Amino acid sequence: MSLITYLKDTQGELKHVSWPSRGQAIGFTIVVVIVSVFVSFYLGFFDYLFKLVLGKFVI
Repeated sequence: MSLITYLKDTQGELKHVSWPSRGQAIGFTIVVVIVSVFVSFYLGFFDYLFKLVLGKFVI
């Protein structure tokens, strides 16, 4: 398969994609940012706890 054929096929497939509206894209982006912040605090909290617990045993 040549590169030109691949690009034409890809362009044809992209016409079948159901793209989100602007509002949906903004909403999904906000959800991703909120979940990412929550997960970072969650993991940071447990990292801090493990550091405290291991600090008691190691030193």
